[in-house]
Amino acid sequence: METREILMKNGFAFKKQYGQNFLTDANLLSAIVQDAGVDGSAAVLEIGAGAGALTRALSERAKKVVSFEIDKSLQPVLAETLAGCENVEIIFRDFMKSDLPALEEELGSYHVVANLPYYITTPVLMRFVEEAKRCQSVTVMVQEEVAARFVAKAGTADYGAVTAAIALKGEARITRKVPRTMFYPRPNVDSAVVHIAFEEGRIPTKSEKAYRETVRAAFSSRRKTLENNLISAFHLPRERAKELLFKAGIGEGIRGETLSPIAFARLADVLYENGVIANCS
Repeated sequence: METREILMKNGFAFKKQYGQNFLTDANLLSAIVQDAGVDGSAAVLEIGAGAGALTRALSERAKKVVSFEIDKSLQPVLAETLAGCENVEIIFRDFMKSDLPALEEELGSYHVVANLPYYITTPVLMRFVEEAKRCQSVTVMVQEEVAARFVAKAGTADYGAVTAAIALKGEARITRKVPRTMFYPRPNVDSAVVHIAFEEGRIPTKSEKAYRETVRAAFSSRRKTLENNLISAFHLPRERAKELLFKAGIGEGIRGETLSPIAFARLADVLYENGVIANCS
């Protein structure tokens, strides 16, 4: 029985607040699993089980799948679509309220795969970027324009704080475009799959907290120069801001969006070493 028929049989009603758009194409689901690098040696943490089609595809390749689903009304649907998947555990809870360290203790080394409502994609992703210790990669379905921001290069219009934040931990790349016609029900925008491979110490920095705060300050107002943003964010005298930028090898008059992630790390180290940002990490 197809997913649509199972949803109808169980009287499932789509809920706008959860932004539910399900994938059902077997070839696409298999391709996403391949994009995620799931090979049976590691567990998978899925955020948003939906109707279970991607969950089942993951279970065929993963050692174990732990999947979060916020909509409890999908329970009878998932009981049917995931019948026989002995290596799958569904947790009907908001992932953002979960205990990530405890989950990591249970999973060991793991990959994250998610087909999320667009409004919550970035908060979920940033939780792994900032908090995860054992995550090997994140593969996420996102709105196409959001994907462009995740993989943007310094100096481009799409480059922003989230781009630089991701780059500290891993390399993001778009693995495939997914037209809106592939979803049920059909959304109003096209999507893309982004794969982020995490790499320990990818960009060396003395304090991840300092890096994050530096990036946030630099993008706090895109119209202002980096110097002015540092003055506003850290309450610095202008001459002090100029001095710190000089120490970091950054010229006057530039804007934050022109700095590469490596340059941000260099600036963050200067701010940290000079006591502008205290370390908590």
